Formats: sequence, structure tokens, C-alpha cells
Amino acid sequence: MNAPSRGQEVRTVTASMIGTAVEFYDFSIYGVAASLVFSHLFFPAVSDVVGTLLSLSTFAIAFVARPIGAAVFGHFGDRVGRKGTLFVTLMLMGIATVAIGLLPTYGQIGVLAPILLVFLRLVQGFSLGGEQSGAMLMSVESARDSRRGMFGAFVNSGAGWGLLLANLVYLLVARLSPAAFQSWGWRVPFVLSAVLVVVGLFIRLRLAESPEFQEVKQVGEVRRLPLVEVLRDNGKQVALLAFGLMASGVSYYIAIVYSLSYGAKALHKSNGTMLSLVLWMTGLMITLVPLIGWLSDRWGMASRRLIFVGSSVALMATSFLWFTLLNTGDYGLMLLGFVILFVAYCANIAVTPTFFALAFPARVRYSGMALGFTLGTVIGASIAPLIATALQDATGSWVGVAVYMSGSAFLAAIAGLLLREYDPLRPRRRRAKDKDAEVVSA
Repeated sequence: MNAPSRGQEVRTVTASMIGTAVEFYDFSIYGVAASLVFSHLFFPAVSDVVGTLLSLSTFAIAFVARPIGAAVFGHFGDRVGRKGTLFVTLMLMGIATVAIGLLPTYGQIGVLAPILLVFLRLVQGFSLGGEQSGAMLMSVESARDSRRGMFGAFVNSGAGWGLLLANLVYLLVARLSPAAFQSWGWRVPFVLSAVLVVVGLFIRLRLAESPEFQEVKQVGEVRRLPLVEVLRDNGKQVALLAFGLMASGVSYYIAIVYSLSYGAKALHKSNGTMLSLVLWMTGLMITLVPLIGWLSDRWGMASRRLIFVGSSVALMATSFLWFTLLNTGDYGLMLLGFVILFVAYCANIAVTPTFFALAFPARVRYSGMALGFTLGTVIGASIAPLIATALQDATGSWVGVAVYMSGSAFLAAIAGLLLREYDPLRPRRRRAKDKDAEVVSA
């Protein structure tokens, strides 16, 4: 396999990072709009409570479409190539996001408005099913061995950029009057996402195909049904990847979503105070995640497993410390709690792109990554705030939530210990061992 040029590496990792930034930007702006205005604009015919529930359900429904997107885009990513597949995922995501910002309301077109909103949200989820894992994969496969950790981590730092941009845009539109915000201000963040998407698409047009996929094509190893093969031969890796995402997914979504309601109800802190703490963490993610990825390259391949398992174990303890410091109500100590939690989180997500990608053979890697990441998101991130809220309401204490976070991190640590890098010689050695056993028995 020919080593990629430096320019190819930079273009690939930049395009992949922008895709991740768009994903988290979309998450933030849609969540805010669904909480603040969608119930009045798209579900005005019901009570405020029911309208809010219906509005938030459109946010959650995107997770339903993700597994379908993972299967479809994983198939084409392994059959046709990474480059073309990722171009389509980003384009679909951009079109759906901008279309939401231009969508007529219930008062303009009636019941068709919420139907279109749900449809566009499903399109977003469908495209994201192949975007996140594919972007990581493309970056790792297009980097030299000595830079895979850093480039994979840089893609994951796009989460921080997306959240930072979303917060900055909403700080601007928050200056509008309530009437202006409900009339047209909420549309601005959605329409502005077109800038990120256009830049990402322009860069992706200039990308070369992944060197490892090119090699798969040259040696004739492209599979007709890669999803079937990955489930048959690498189902264990898919399951381990899904459980491996539990630590980061649960910790992250509880920290940036559930903490807002916990801060308001249990600590009597304003949303502004809690959002400012989250905003500090975006800066930490942007700087620390690539740094840890770079260190993993310096320390060698074995360090990725050590960092992943070690950070998962750390997240088991930091959940309790985070809540303890939050409950002091002191801003400085609350910030310290977030820093402690997010240092462990950043270490975890810094190594996941490379650690997880190399668990699959290149011929079915896109399918394996997409399926594993999607399942991990569904069982971890997507339901974490709901479970945390239910535990808090049922027990009246944060301890149950911390136990949930710790238990999820424990599952991730076990998955990290069991996950192995794919060895192309392993099946041959297994067949040879079985043959020898047959000879001895005969």
C-alpha cells in the first residue's frame, strides 16, 4: 500500500472533522429549537405539555433511522468506496438541516408541517448513521501508521467545534426579542449550517479514495454483501464496539443535556450558568483530544488499548466526583468537576477511532464501524438523559445516576479488554490448528 501524501492526509482529516462538527452542531441547534419553539410552531393544536413532548420526540426519532443508515451506507462504503459514500452522507445531512430552517409552520400549511419536520429529522438520522463512523474510518485509513491516532482523534475533536459554533450562534440570536426569535430567529442557526456543509463538500470533492479500500479493490476482496459477512465473521467485534461506546456516550450526554435540568431543579442554577460550564468543556475537547491522539502515536499501538481501558475505569470514579463537586454550588468547584470528568472523557474518545477501526478487516470495515457505532449510540447516548431523569425522579438522589454512569464505563472497560486488532493471519492459523487436530484424531 502506497503511503498517502501529506496533502491528502490533511484534506481527508479536515473534511472528516467538518462532518463531525456538523453532526454535533446539528444536535445542539435542533435540541434547543425543539425545547423552545417547535412545540408552538409545529404542534399548536395540543396542550403545551403534549406539544413539548411531541416536539422532543422529533429529536429522539433520528436515532431510529441511524441503524438503517448504518446498514445502507456501510454496504456502499465497503462496496463502492469511502469517498463517494461520505459525500452523499454529508450532502443529505446538509440538505435536511437547511430544509428544517426553511420549513413552513403549522399555521402556514397545517398538519403537513409536523409531518415534514419528522421526515427531515429521519433523513438527518439516516445520513448520520453512516457519517460519523465513516468520517473516522476515512481519516484513519488515509493517514500513515505513525499519524493514525492523532488524525482519528482530530476528527473526534469536531464534536467540540460543533458545540462551540452552536453556542456562539445561539448567543447571537438570543439577543433578539422573543417575538423575533419565534418568528424567524430560530431559523438562522439551521440555515447557517449550509456554510459548514458547503466547505465540507468542497473538500471531499478533492479527496482521493482511501488507500486501504483501493488495495481491497486491487486484490479483488470487495464483498458483495459486506454487512452479512461482518455479522457472520466479526459479530463479536461489532458488539464489543457498541458496548465500548457506553462510557463516552453516557457520560457526555448526561454532562451536556441532563446537567441542565439537574442544575436548574436540584441546584437552582440558571441555564446560563450550566451552559457556560459546558462551553468551557468545548475548548478542552478541541485541544486535549488531538493531543492525546498524538501521544498515542508516540507511545505505540498498544497504548491505545491502555488509554481506552484506563479512561473507562477513570470514568467509573469521576461520575461520583463530578456530582459531589456540582452539589457544592460553587462555580469554581463545579468547573473543576466538569474538567475532571471531561479529561477522562477526552482520553476515551481520542483513541476510539483508531482502536475501533483496526478491529475489522478493511474489506468490511465500514459496515462494522457504522453498525457498531450506531448500536452503541442507541443503547448508550440516545437514552442516557432519559434514564438519568427517571433515576433521579425515582430515588430523589444523584447517586443512582452516578451508578448508571459508572456501570456504563465498567462495560466499556471490559469491552476494551476483549477487543483485539484484526490479524489477517488469525483465520489461517485457526484453520491450520483445526487441520492438525483432525490429523491427530485420525
